[in-house]
Amino acid sequence: MRSEPTRRTAALYGLATTAAVVGFDPSARAWATERTAPRTPADGGFDHVPPLDGELLTDDAALDAASEDFGHMVHRRPAAVLRPGSVDDVVVMVRFCRKHRIPVAPRGQGHATYGQAQTEGGLVIETAPLKHIGPVSRGTVTVGAGARWSVVAKSTLRHGLTPPVFTDYLELSVGGTLSVGGLGGQTHQQGAQTDTVTELQVVTGAGELVRCSATRHADLFDAVRAGLGQCAIVVGATLRLVRAPRTVRHFQLPYTRLSVFLEDERRLTAERRFDYVEGLVLPDDSGNFDVHVLEAVAYGPPSGPEPDDEELLAGLRFESAGMTADTLDYFTFLDRLAPSVADQKEQGLWDDPHPWLNLLLPSASVERLASGILDALRPEDVGTSGVVLLYPLRRDVLHTPLLRMPDDPVPYLLAVLRTGPPDDPATVDRLLAANRAAYETVRDAGGKQYPVGSIPFRRSDWRDHFGRAFPALAAARRRYDPAGILAPGQGIF
Repeated sequence: MRSEPTRRTAALYGLATTAAVVGFDPSARAWATERTAPRTPADGGFDHVPPLDGELLTDDAALDAASEDFGHMVHRRPAAVLRPGSVDDVVVMVRFCRKHRIPVAPRGQGHATYGQAQTEGGLVIETAPLKHIGPVSRGTVTVGAGARWSVVAKSTLRHGLTPPVFTDYLELSVGGTLSVGGLGGQTHQQGAQTDTVTELQVVTGAGELVRCSATRHADLFDAVRAGLGQCAIVVGATLRLVRAPRTVRHFQLPYTRLSVFLEDERRLTAERRFDYVEGLVLPDDSGNFDVHVLEAVAYGPPSGPEPDDEELLAGLRFESAGMTADTLDYFTFLDRLAPSVADQKEQGLWDDPHPWLNLLLPSASVERLASGILDALRPEDVGTSGVVLLYPLRRDVLHTPLLRMPDDPVPYLLAVLRTGPPDDPATVDRLLAANRAAYETVRDAGGKQYPVGSIPFRRSDWRDHFGRAFPALAAARRRYDPAGILAPGQGIF
């Protein structure tokens, strides 16, 4: 067994299976073409744009940057990039694009992996300039869509408060994660990030600036949260806050048997004895992915009692010889991936392909499904900075209609987050085909994908993915984006 799970925890994201897909064209470029079906701007393009507070960029550097994302597999070159100086700029340009039938793709930090925030020949709207953070008031804070979660956390911690749910990587934009759901180790108690937002400010595909919430334009509120940008562009959000701990007790508990690891994870989510629960799967010295590390965190005062190790660990069946336990500053815990990310950027790994696989497994068959994927993994398919996550959620605290989950009280997130080899399209295509094969196996068992990764999807797959929620999404699309210009990179409509 590897003796340093903490060092492995800090390694960021990679992995894949190697199964073939019968009758599936694994070419990323072929799928990108099928999913995009791009329209071209009308004659004149962006020659007669109304006055703006910000910039409309058409230079090669800006267009090249907007045709890339964190995945580095799909490349769609827009005709222009809006760097807004105000929310009004977003309104003006969406109205312009609706009139001229130009597709529009909102882009936050560019952390998509499969062209989701790209558009061929259209307009990319960068939301990063919309990064204001308002005052904390009555247990909430209103922020711009481009604000990064790390900056939001630092701001609210000055008041002893914190957003209740974080993704593992903090340098994502608020608007970006709210568009997909936003899952993390706190989700088993607090729900997704989309469940903790109380109001959204959005620009619809018709170019209307609207505030929506559970009691005001509720259909739009439900269509935007985890709606993958299909009906409106998030430009601002009001977030619920909770009392923040000063320090946390951080445990990493190794297991040799997958079944015991899964059972203890599920027990912890049911008992809620920890504020944060995630799990990692690591390769042993032979390259087999059968080392399991349960990562659990208990918050200290003032948000919780002083952590008691004996009480917290009672009854858990981990291998005590390999466990670690540390007391960390709260923000240091939240931002624990920052050193690894900096190291990857320094080594150039950040610019390698990232053919991620993110699946939601029903607990009724989680061991079988997870074993099937994990048993096929080899370190060469992971990459030097890859990690595999496997941990449970709870359906009863997940209330976002478009964040689709298995019909199971305790779904598990399996995130195979790999770094692929650069300049090796054949290997990347093989990993994409493996993603599709793994998805089909999980889908047939009642599972879903968490749509932040790189799984080739057709429109029929999206209808199946959304299931009973698809008619409501389609109706909202017709109402709020009647010209169908928003987020073409998702390939849903």
